[in-house]
Amino acid sequence: MQFFFTRYLLFFICSHFVPNLTIGAPVIQSLRKHTNAYLDCHLMVTNPLDYVETLGAAGASGFTFHVETSRDNWQELVQMIKSKGMKPGVSLKPGTPVEEVYPLLEGENSVELVLVMTVEPGFGGQKFMPEMMHKVRELRKKYPSLDIEVDGGLGASTIELAASAGANCIVAGSSVFGASDPAHVISLMRHSVERAQNGF
Repeated sequence: MQFFFTRYLLFFICSHFVPNLTIGAPVIQSLRKHTNAYLDCHLMVTNPLDYVETLGAAGASGFTFHVETSRDNWQELVQMIKSKGMKPGVSLKPGTPVEEVYPLLEGENSVELVLVMTVEPGFGGQKFMPEMMHKVRELRKKYPSLDIEVDGGLGASTIELAASAGANCIVAGSSVFGASDPAHVISLMRHSVERAQNGF
């Protein structure tokens, strides 16, 4: 299990699944010219297959799709993501049971990351939902080496809950970009996760 924190996290959001559109392939392509950083794309779309080739060609590192929109074609999707040199991940909304991602984590054609949404997807600045941490704990217990990402409402007051539950990939937006000292917030969250990982 590797700890991820300081990296680009790019959201490609389409109105088919959530109501707003943020960052797409042209931005990823532009960033890739200037960095070797891990560019992680979370696709909140109903048709993720349509974006695999474009994002792979743009230089995306990770491609995370929603289980809610890919129940019928996830094996094809994962295989295509890997064929384009990207790391496949699956995300689940707060109302989706964690058991729905288990089939995607077993067998040869499995995802390599699970993103547990701790807010309803689509808008930044929402309040962290601590009741979602049971999903993180269950995933960490069942898959000890899995990369488990949490996204939504993470900051100085909530990072310990996520870290102690077993999350090793942290998405933080408003708490970092809205802080008077972003570097301090990043450092605080990084150390929280590192301390927690020593206990796993």
